[in-house]
Amino acid sequence: MATLVKNRIESIDLLKGLVMVIMALDHVREYFHASNSLFDPADPERSYLFLFFTRWITHFCAPTFSFLAGLSAYMAGKKKTKNELSVFLLSRGLWLVFLEVTIVNFAWYFDFSYRTVSLLVIWSLGMSMILLAGLIYLPKNGLLIFCCTLILGHNLLDNVHVQNLFWSLLHDQKMLQLTEHTSMFIGYPLIPWVAVMALGYYFGRFYENGFTPEKRKKYFNWIGIISIVLFLVLRLTNLYGDSKPFKNYGNLSSDLISFFNPSKYPPSLLYILMTLGVAFLFLANSEQLKGRIVAFFTTFGRVPFFYYILHLYLIHLIAMLFAQLSGIGWQKLILSTWINFDPNVKGYGFNLLVVYLVWFGLIAMLYPICKWYDRYKQDHKEKWWLSYL
Repeated sequence: MATLVKNRIESIDLLKGLVMVIMALDHVREYFHASNSLFDPADPERSYLFLFFTRWITHFCAPTFSFLAGLSAYMAGKKKTKNELSVFLLSRGLWLVFLEVTIVNFAWYFDFSYRTVSLLVIWSLGMSMILLAGLIYLPKNGLLIFCCTLILGHNLLDNVHVQNLFWSLLHDQKMLQLTEHTSMFIGYPLIPWVAVMALGYYFGRFYENGFTPEKRKKYFNWIGIISIVLFLVLRLTNLYGDSKPFKNYGNLSSDLISFFNPSKYPPSLLYILMTLGVAFLFLANSEQLKGRIVAFFTTFGRVPFFYYILHLYLIHLIAMLFAQLSGIGWQKLILSTWINFDPNVKGYGFNLLVVYLVWFGLIAMLYPICKWYDRYKQDHKEKWWLSYL
């Protein structure tokens, strides 16, 4: 049974590490690709398949990581009482929200004045944990009903637009002007992200001793297949589930881009079906994977937040170096707004080959650091504060 437990943990960390590495590709693209300030890589009329794939593969990161965060919360709760887990989730969530508006925001903009406060994926994870601290008291069927209601039904709210902060935080991506000099970008409204994390918590019970690996594999495979089939049917018919319907452009490249680009902000039902469907299939079929490649990715999966902070600062610093070497000047990469919104950096950027080379180099730099930190965590489990990093 000890081996089984080890495999369970490794399969979760493997998927977590894989999506963390893929996530870095999207962030590198945003700081290095020449077209980033010109058009959306998912624009069917202007993009091309290789660029779109570079963006599309990273769609799997946020929902998968949010789901796995909920699953990990369930695992952590096996060693705690319900009240202890609730306090842990509440404190961890508040900590993540604080870091989002301070350390993470500074990593994106390098702006000491904090003129733009962005509520992005770390804010979403933090707030979802805060809400999960209460949701864990629901009976398991009640929790599942809550998750399915939000995930399946939230697209009914797509045409509801209310000009206030509260609604934007819930379900409407928006840039708000808080003061004369300060704006807030709400990139990850809470609905349905909180349900994605809570769904992960619900599925944590599938890793209890009562579920054999064979039984878990069967359930997860069926859930994954049904999710993807439902995505395909709804996407082809445009019946429901996305505010951005599939459009036939008359050429294969544009049609594929339109088809596989459901709405992410907030994540539509189709977006969640597409991404979590693949995540379930991966979890179903990865428990027995071993070897150096698995060990490589699980290293990142065991220290995700440490990796996340480091990779943002490294990407921004490397971009400043590239800007200096290319003649634009490193000062242009100290931004008051996101790089693709800043007119001062027009003309900066490189082709996709450079983007991928920078990405490979970034991961190569991060691996030994993350491996050291993972070993430090394992050797110092008595240090409670490590669980917050």
